[in-house]
Amino acid sequence: MSRPNILIFMPDQQRADTIGCFGNSVIQTPHIDALAARGTRFSNAWVNHPVCSPSRVNMMTGWYPHTRGHRSLTHLVQPHEPNLLKYLKQGGYQVAWAGARGDVFAPGVTEASTHFCGWTTKPDRRGMGPQFTEQSALYNSFYHGRRPGPGTWMDFDEASTCTALDWLNSKPEGPWCLWLPLIFPHLPFEVEDPWYSMYQSEDLPQRGRHYGEGKPLFHAALRDKYGTARLSEDEWTEIRRVYYGMVSRVDSQFGRVMQALESIGGLDNTLVIYLTDHGEYLGDFGLVEKWPSGMDRCLLQNPLIVAGPGVKEGVTASTFTEMVDILPTLLDQAEIEVGHTHFGRSLTPALLNPQAIVRDQAFSEGGFSLDELGLLEISSGEYANKANLQHEHPELVGKTIALRDQQYTFVYRLYENNELYDRAIDPNETINRIDSSELQSVALDMQTRVQDWLVQSADVIPWQADPRFPKIPHGKHDNFHY
Repeated sequence: MSRPNILIFMPDQQRADTIGCFGNSVIQTPHIDALAARGTRFSNAWVNHPVCSPSRVNMMTGWYPHTRGHRSLTHLVQPHEPNLLKYLKQGGYQVAWAGARGDVFAPGVTEASTHFCGWTTKPDRRGMGPQFTEQSALYNSFYHGRRPGPGTWMDFDEASTCTALDWLNSKPEGPWCLWLPLIFPHLPFEVEDPWYSMYQSEDLPQRGRHYGEGKPLFHAALRDKYGTARLSEDEWTEIRRVYYGMVSRVDSQFGRVMQALESIGGLDNTLVIYLTDHGEYLGDFGLVEKWPSGMDRCLLQNPLIVAGPGVKEGVTASTFTEMVDILPTLLDQAEIEVGHTHFGRSLTPALLNPQAIVRDQAFSEGGFSLDELGLLEISSGEYANKANLQHEHPELVGKTIALRDQQYTFVYRLYENNELYDRAIDPNETINRIDSSELQSVALDMQTRVQDWLVQSADVIPWQADPRFPKIPHGKHDNFHY
């Protein structure tokens, strides 16, 4: 069989529970659901980091964020470092990146890793901007509301989608890889009709209103900084309603891409991957957005779906999987050998047999040490509260590691209390049971596994050896000055 084409469709900040095939009976995501019907849905997929750049970098490299220090918004994939797109390009794939996000590759890496990047249709509109007075509860909750119409806005996502359609309709010679990373449903919460009016408030499922017990200190600090307690339940519902509309807009764009793929005869020989980089609080615990050391399920569960040649159709794989697994999976499918040490595991066995176990646990991480204060986010406008809080109280964004297995979630925090959740009775991880006497052996065992994982993945040795005895001139040189 010839090597498959690869389509990677990647929205930003999408919760796994806002897709129909992941159990949401209200959300309208027919095109994503159709992909799951002709492929494999992963019910235990987890991102390795709760923030955009580190998560996307870790997907591209197969490295955990801590392995090479890719833990910030500004330390991106370097020219000397391996990445998925470069492997595909060097392995004979035509590689296209629809759009131009600047949060993955350092200068020069995009050119070395793709044949096409950017726009055939350029965005001509940004978002609406804040619609409420500064320091109001809705301003601090990133709520903007309905975009004025008529028609679909030619924003980043729509321009990226149109570019992807143009590229596909040019009938590229295979094998090819198209990466389509979007912005939606990343806040601010805003969308135009028909998506703004798609959902009735009374139909939406309830948010997680319980603040929880024994949760990390940043929860309360963010609620206080943003003033989200001032939001009425109707306002919380409006925020969620708009987010649902943003998700359905993403689904519509995905459907158009899939229709274009079918029109060029590429449906049967293209491996399609749907996933996100992280989730969104969306009112759970009285919070919105995300946090660099946030380890909650709503931030880390990944709605991973894979469909295409050789993939079992209409099934659910329960094996644990992590973001690092994307690189070896796609290179396995593309018949390209990996040339560096990484920590991913190919999901090919699970694509052939949904009962296969690739992993029996998953790790996530985030945060910073106190001596990294100068590397923390600096922002203005609606993001100022978040950035300022990190600088005012860096211990709230301290280094953190989460481990999930079949029943429990253990969270190790460098500067505050650890956490332990029994997901069998508390699936949304609201009650911290780290002090429960009957679970002390569980906590100790999981902490040992965290330590073992951290040592095993602490660094990597390049496969290209440096000469130990390079030929160097001895004595005085013309360019040497005493």
